[in-house]
Amino acid sequence: MATAKKAPAKKAAPAKAAAPAKKAAPAKKAAAPAKKVAAKAPAKKAAPAKKAAPAKKVAAKKAPAKKRTVNAAFMKALTPSAALASIVGNSPLPRTEVVKQLWVYIKKHKLQDAVNKRMINADAKLKEVFGKMQVSMFEMAGLIGKHLK
Repeated sequence: MATAKKAPAKKAAPAKAAAPAKKAAPAKKAAAPAKKVAAKAPAKKAAPAKKAAPAKKVAAKKAPAKKRTVNAAFMKALTPSAALASIVGNSPLPRTEVVKQLWVYIKKHKLQDAVNKRMINADAKLKEVFGKMQVSMFEMAGLIGKHLK
């Protein structure tokens, strides 16, 4: 059916050139199918536009190449309590360094539970800091905070 509409549109164009005043009404009818053809053409052009969209995403991924700044709260030197100072030392340290020093102590003295490695078995020094004999590694950071000022 679409083929039948295209054929009269081609015939109407030469007739329009011969007598433009009398054939004005058929020319309008011929223009209507041309719009439908034109409407189909942009739809074909829209498909390549979708292929171009991933290129924009790639460019967006490359943009955040900025260096991350360190949060000043993590790097602030804090003084450990007497119980914690017996493990990490008396000098003021950032919170991150205190955790590192604790892990060095735990691994040196083999205080990590053999079966469940997430648990830390406290010795006499760590029991003063933690307040109990066994602590999970996730609890450890919260318990250390009480001993830093």
